[in-house]
Amino acid sequence: MNDTARIREHMEVIGADGVHVGTVDGVEGERIKLTKKDSGEGRHEGHHHYIPLSLVAEVEGDRVRLSANSDVAVMFEEEKSDPV
Repeated sequence: MNDTARIREHMEVIGADGVHVGTVDGVEGERIKLTKKDSGEGRHEGHHHYIPLSLVAEVEGDRVRLSANSDVAVMFEEEKSDPV
């Protein structure tokens, strides 16, 4: 079974370095949708961010571990504005 098929809502997403990147809100297509609470501050606040499934190294327990360190993984994040 492909590890990405085991990704579920509320799982923690961590970088290869073990640092928190976000919390899974769901999987949409080939991307993990992160919860808004992990969206950051300023212009990033209140938006969903997405991580490509191609960055998933493994799913272990209630965590999704990425193949990139957290500081690199956030550079791959995509952002989507939600309607007000």
